[in-house]
Amino acid sequence: MTGFRNFLFRGNLVDLAVAVIIGTAFGAVVTTFTSWLTAQMPDSTSEYFSNVENSFGAFLNAVVSFVILAAVVYFLVVTPYVKAKERFFPSPPPGTPEDIELLRQIRDSLVGGTHKA
Repeated sequence: MTGFRNFLFRGNLVDLAVAVIIGTAFGAVVTTFTSWLTAQMPDSTSEYFSNVENSFGAFLNAVVSFVILAAVVYFLVVTPYVKAKERFFPSPPPGTPEDIELLRQIRDSLVGGTHKA
């Protein structure tokens, strides 16, 4: 079970799953927006406005669905995942990177006159 937990929290599995879900929902938004923009001109004007209204309604429906889906994914998947990841694999304490610390030691030794020429 520990190996499975490590697989879930150390890899980008959840990030990839969220990207696929959000990408699919956004694809529906783009498709309906394109349909709305490219509404075909029928024989009568009243049919044209009916088609445009239906296309615009489908676009608004896709946008609302996208926002709801994004909120559900964020609050039910991303937030618990981040909390669980921080619980099982805490972030290292902030500090200076090793190369910066090494450069500081070299600087201090040069300033202190402990180097040999």
